[in-house]
Amino acid sequence: MIDEKYKYSELTGRIIKCAMTVHSALGNGFQEVIYQRALEIEMGLAGLDFSREFEMPIFYRDEQIGTRRVDFLVAGLISVELKAITKVEDVHFAQAINYLEAYNLEIGLLINFGERSLNFKRFSNKYKSQQSHQSNIS
Repeated sequence: MIDEKYKYSELTGRIIKCAMTVHSALGNGFQEVIYQRALEIEMGLAGLDFSREFEMPIFYRDEQIGTRRVDFLVAGLISVELKAITKVEDVHFAQAINYLEAYNLEIGLLINFGERSLNFKRFSNKYKSQQSHQSNIS
């Protein structure tokens, strides 16, 4: 279990470092897509394995009802949702958590480039964590 936690911590640290580099260079005030493109370049230079605009199906009662795209899926493990707004609201936190649950991921990041200082929040999917913990006990 320690290895898995370290893996997540190390990866999220690398992603946040890339985001800080982008924010330091560009500051705030651009549209989200500009930060997304810059972060794509920075994460590539950092050697991170990722998919941009990763699309996943959304299911309700075992029926696909649509799709959603997360800005980045890093190493197939961490969802990264970007914002470029002056203040992150509860609805944005809910969106990040919904992505974790919909994609069955354990860890996600919400990164906001729209403030004077880079703002980021790490989320964990409590249901996925419980499943991992239960499978380790069995």
